[in-house]
Amino acid sequence: MTPRSDKDRPLAALIVPDLLELLEEHPESIGPQTEEMHPADLADVAEAMPEAAVRAFLAALPRERAAEVLEYLDEELRTQVLEELPAGEAAEIVAEMDPDERADALEELDEETADEILQELEPAEKAETERLLQYDPYTAGGLMTTEFVSVLETLTVEESLRAVRAMARGGRREAMYTIYTVDDAGRLRGVLSLRELLAAPEGSRISEHAWTEVVSVSPDTAQEEVSQVTSNYDLVALPVVDGQKRLLGVVTVDDVIDVIQEEQTEDAQKFGGMEALEEPYMQISLWQNVRKRGGWLAILAMSEFFTASVMARYEHSLDDAVFLSQFIPLVMSSGGNSGSQATSLIIRAMALGEVRLGDWWRIVLRELPAGLILGFIIGVIAMIRIVAWNMLGLYDYGVHAWWIAMAVGTTLVAVVTIGSLSGSMLPFLLKRIGFDPASASAPFVATIVDVSAISLYFSVAYLFLAGKLL
Repeated sequence: MTPRSDKDRPLAALIVPDLLELLEEHPESIGPQTEEMHPADLADVAEAMPEAAVRAFLAALPRERAAEVLEYLDEELRTQVLEELPAGEAAEIVAEMDPDERADALEELDEETADEILQELEPAEKAETERLLQYDPYTAGGLMTTEFVSVLETLTVEESLRAVRAMARGGRREAMYTIYTVDDAGRLRGVLSLRELLAAPEGSRISEHAWTEVVSVSPDTAQEEVSQVTSNYDLVALPVVDGQKRLLGVVTVDDVIDVIQEEQTEDAQKFGGMEALEEPYMQISLWQNVRKRGGWLAILAMSEFFTASVMARYEHSLDDAVFLSQFIPLVMSSGGNSGSQATSLIIRAMALGEVRLGDWWRIVLRELPAGLILGFIIGVIAMIRIVAWNMLGLYDYGVHAWWIAMAVGTTLVAVVTIGSLSGSMLPFLLKRIGFDPASASAPFVATIVDVSAISLYFSVAYLFLAGKLL
């Protein structure tokens, strides 16, 4: 969660002074005064308070209410609050949190503090939390909550309704809108919405109304795939099952939205030519900022040395025909831009599941003609510009203007095509060797294409102009 300024939370800025005064004079009135506020708004209020007052503010709220606020609180502030609280008091609050949120909160703490809080939890809550903590936080198991609604498939509609009401009255359930049917062994057998259950005719069995083709994932499914499945099937909750199809938990749509935002942020940062940040930008230190960006900048700088080496090789050509240097930026940028476009398209298609690793040859068949056509368009524009400027006397290329135009135009067709193919294939190569395709950043692709573009440009120019100017 990215920290926000007071300008971004006007309600919090408005009421914080009054709440701080109440906190000092009548802390017992904080709960009644804020009971109509959404927990997210109360989290904004807490974040707008002086850090020293946040702990007292949470202590003044009922335990369940404090837990709800803690779920929306900025991660860094939440960690600080839990580490400052006595283990017993912290355990009382986190015990009221949703199981997945509780596991996430403890995951952020140092190991010793997390263990102390775990020891203070009730045995059932401790066992449940420890089980969730065993999963990788970036998998379905790490995202799922165990607060879901399931009933035996053999129950009647009336019996199922009574069971659902009992669960709702017994405590919070994150996924109350979806009902899962299971057999005696807890294996997932079907699913229906709460509306479908309410509309089902009396006397019938719930299994008659449940959908038996249930989309589910295993606990080790990567969070990217979880978001894709949820999006593809328009789900509000995705069941997580083990190898025997026993229902372990569900991933709710709010967690999927967080994953999508996190993945998009990570991909955007990588695509800009840097390592992904583990924390919001405003929370990282100067050293982290430099370290995350410096590595890729150094690699890109080293790569550009190859461009300089190629240009040095053709130094004599530049001396004999200085006008060739005018078109170096055009050639380099055209190839780099086409490569960046192709990379952006393929990385996004991979992220959405539209393109698989085995589809590389289909991409070649699409990008090759696209690159040729785009290169031809840019090449014709460049040729017209060269000839027109020569005819208008804006630049004197002499009688060789057409040869120069042909050299530049042909080069552009080639480099744009090469850029499109290189940019589209690099994500496949990175994925094949086990790297994140998003690492094929725009600057990285542009640097690769620059080297081939310069070499190709002077080779083509030499071909067209040898014996004339060179």
